[in-house]
Amino acid sequence: MSTHIPLRFHHWIYVWIPIFTALMWFATLLAMLVTWLAMGRPKYPTQDGKVAYISDIGASRLKPLFVVGCAVTGFGFFLCLLYERYLRHTGRLMPNMRMRERVFSVLAIICGLIGGFGLLFLSIFDTKRFPKEHRIFLLVFIVGVGFSAIFSVIEYRWLSKDFEGLKQLRGAYIAKGVIGFLLIICAIVFAITLFQAPDVGGVFEWVIAFGYTFYLLTYWYDLRLSKNVEKGELMARYGPHAHPESGSNINMTQVTQA
Repeated sequence: MSTHIPLRFHHWIYVWIPIFTALMWFATLLAMLVTWLAMGRPKYPTQDGKVAYISDIGASRLKPLFVVGCAVTGFGFFLCLLYERYLRHTGRLMPNMRMRERVFSVLAIICGLIGGFGLLFLSIFDTKRFPKEHRIFLLVFIVGVGFSAIFSVIEYRWLSKDFEGLKQLRGAYIAKGVIGFLLIICAIVFAITLFQAPDVGGVFEWVIAFGYTFYLLTYWYDLRLSKNVEKGELMARYGPHAHPESGSNINMTQVTQA
């Protein structure tokens, strides 16, 4: 009896990593927001304005949920970046054509790891018991993920220029660029209003947090492009050392199969 697995079932497990990560993060935020609203919008001891910050709710009885949600999200985000680099290196995603693209990919991974640790520790060092440490790790999270997004967008920009005929790659670049840009702008507004207008800052914090869900989902789109593609296939066809004729016509029909 043949044990051959149909091609459409190859390489699918890692595609669920960004989906699971995004759902975990969204569910954590939604549970915290619904709990606060269902309780009649109570004002927590650490709360300055009328709008409760995520950290205010996370410092109360929902801290275990907050810690677990942040831990899973931070680690999941790091895995998304790591898998994207691995799949591109092994030729199952469109390969980096120059060293600069590899460097920015590695920088995105390092910053993502730093941001993930910042997210975990800001939940452990809550704003009620460790206000100074909490703000430091909040800054680490925002800066880490922000720079990771910037480095990823730059890498994808160069890739999209190298493979101008590939609509899927261009779509990934645009999605990351637009979502990343909007989140960075919101983060700047959040930093400005944090102490001057607490309620405005609170609204922007929730917007940034929920918006981060969509940024995580962009990696589902990225990793999905490697489904049904064998190891080394795209590197051999389009890599920097490929035969000139091998990359003359870019056909990604097989790659985009569900």
